[in-house]
Amino acid sequence: MSDIAATGEVAPHLLIVDDDERIRTLLQKFLIRSGFLVSAARDAGHARRLLAGLEFDLIVLDVMMPGEDGISLTSSLRGKIATPILLLTARGDTADRIAGLEAGADDYLPKPFEPRELLLRINAILRRMPAEERVDPGPKVLHLGQVRYDIEKGELWRGDTQVRLTATEALLMRIFSAHPAEPISRSRLVEDLGRDGDQAQERAVDVQITRLRRKIETDPKQPRYLQTVRGAGYMLAPD
Repeated sequence: MSDIAATGEVAPHLLIVDDDERIRTLLQKFLIRSGFLVSAARDAGHARRLLAGLEFDLIVLDVMMPGEDGISLTSSLRGKIATPILLLTARGDTADRIAGLEAGADDYLPKPFEPRELLLRINAILRRMPAEERVDPGPKVLHLGQVRYDIEKGELWRGDTQVRLTATEALLMRIFSAHPAEPISRSRLVEDLGRDGDQAQERAVDVQITRLRRKIETDPKQPRYLQTVRGAGYMLAPD
């Protein structure tokens, strides 16, 4: 388990960006088992869409991708966000490492690598983050009838009892809370969850929404807060 997750704090949220579906899936599963919340993107464009709606504690970014490569994306992101970036690449020579670091990356790990080494580097980067950047500026809470959602902590509460969320439910709440009262399409939810889009995945999202409603709604069959918007998707409508 990660050092931060082991302390009982909110699990850091990582973004994995890699065009290789097999590597994406393996890294996502490994890092979730290690105590992190993890989203995944298949290319730079997908990553930008996720970053537009969600906040991450660290980005693990492959350099060699079709279209915009990882170094170019790193350079572009550095003008907008301070989120730490760890580059992964098959390129191991000094010139490429320097190019990645000059673009604004915080660390650089050549492929192939041991998952344990990746975990150690992620934890080392997170420990180096200035303490003030991790301090919550204050409670930000969405009220959903008898339930409240703490945006900063990613926690759902009913009275004094915390409602347990699965990893997928926690990501859905992060996505919806970033866009309250705004319909989000099923296809976009599939992408934001880091999954490859097809009808089966959209149906899987429907199942997750049904399960999440049972934890939010007084009457899940007539949802008041996690609404279906005909032709547009789903929408979180807080009080």
